[in-house]
Amino acid sequence: MTTAKKDYAILLALCALLFFLGSSLIPVTDPTESNYAETAKEMLAQGEYLSPLIYGHSWYDKPIMFYWELVASFGIFGVNEFAARFFPGVFASLGVLITYFLGTKLYDRKRGLVSALLLMTTVEYWYVAHAIITDMTLFCAIAGTLTAFYLGYSRGKPHYYYLAYAAAGVGMLTKGPIGLVLPGLIILLFLAWERNLKHLLKMKILPGLVIFAAVSSIWYLPMFLLHGWDFIDTFFGVHNVLRATVSEHPAQNVWYYYLMIFVAGFIPWVFPWLYGLARKIGQDIRERNLPTVATREKFLLTWALTVPLLFQCFATKYVTYTLPYMMPVAILFAGYYASREKLFQRMLVGTAAVFMALLFAVAAPLCQDFSGKNEAAELQPLLSENMNVVSYRGGYSASLVFYSGQTIYRLESKSGLDNLKPQKMDWSSTNVMPFMAIEEIPEGKPTLAIVDPDREANFLALAQGQWELVKEGRRVKYYYRR
Repeated sequence: MTTAKKDYAILLALCALLFFLGSSLIPVTDPTESNYAETAKEMLAQGEYLSPLIYGHSWYDKPIMFYWELVASFGIFGVNEFAARFFPGVFASLGVLITYFLGTKLYDRKRGLVSALLLMTTVEYWYVAHAIITDMTLFCAIAGTLTAFYLGYSRGKPHYYYLAYAAAGVGMLTKGPIGLVLPGLIILLFLAWERNLKHLLKMKILPGLVIFAAVSSIWYLPMFLLHGWDFIDTFFGVHNVLRATVSEHPAQNVWYYYLMIFVAGFIPWVFPWLYGLARKIGQDIRERNLPTVATREKFLLTWALTVPLLFQCFATKYVTYTLPYMMPVAILFAGYYASREKLFQRMLVGTAAVFMALLFAVAAPLCQDFSGKNEAAELQPLLSENMNVVSYRGGYSASLVFYSGQTIYRLESKSGLDNLKPQKMDWSSTNVMPFMAIEEIPEGKPTLAIVDPDREANFLALAQGQWELVKEGRRVKYYYRR
């Protein structure tokens, strides 16, 4: 076995340990993971493999790629937590291997190995490797696009560009236009820094765009033919344009948001590196050195800086939006740690041990508080045929629907119902769960109500009929009306 094959084998073994062991213990959580899991569950049950479905209706929140992953995993392993978290772990492992590959091609084997080990033991990467979200698939699509580009650029082999366009098509299938726009912008800025914009003429743009369109049209074309402009307006309008221009979470729309994510996401590696960087800058100032930037560093820096700066311009901000910058930053960090072997080894072993302890002792039990799994178990003995199930809580638990398999109506007062019903080009368009006015719960068949204790008095005041408290759960109360 060659040295490279041994390295890949070691990295895969460590990925299996860090990304898969114990993943079955983490329940599906609200509000994000449960939407993906419930959608894939319904698609599999209905035999629908083109149009994402949730609560029985078409759902245009994200493209198809991640749903295909979940449907395939549910089909192989069954509908459970391990299956839901399987492909995020697979793509996290692939991302580690790409990091090793690129670090080795840019520098040497040691730099590539340190880069890969460092990446997999950062807080953010470890977290996203377990999360039921699209971001790890997008990470690999963008990494593949930019790695293929740089191989073509640095080696003068234009055939690599075809692979880059195909990878961008996968990114488009994963999260929409950002799969092409983000790597395209990075490439454009890098070539501008290189003063080599004329290289664009060598990048096979026309045949490359044909490849990109061929890959992405696998889903977008039949979706448009099937759903028409409703799909275009909702997917591109709400989930792309609105996300970029109107903040879904205004409190997060601050200039320092991604600086905080950078520091927190790269724990524990960021602090020694910042100390080393400060010392290096101080030394250069004292010695009046002007550091030169080689082509490979220009590429990595452009990649690392463009990602957070672009998303900082977006009104809606999420922790995981900037995940694609973690690969170039890890390779840059590795330059510091590759020459400090003892420090690196001690931190690596300590961090891996801490992560494993956190998964079993903290992550698994903590996620119970953000999941409807326990409520589903409490609910099951109370159910009967032809029963309405309604929920009067501060929010809506899609994970409760996922685990219980029940249609659950979200109760709201008549006055508040209009504000929650989906409106075009508004964040209310994501409210696709079934609604019901609390004052108009239909009579004629038994109804079970799931009520937050702090909303109990309001529920009893507004709901018509005689309600009996039949069970007090861990977090909610269950009322029954014949």
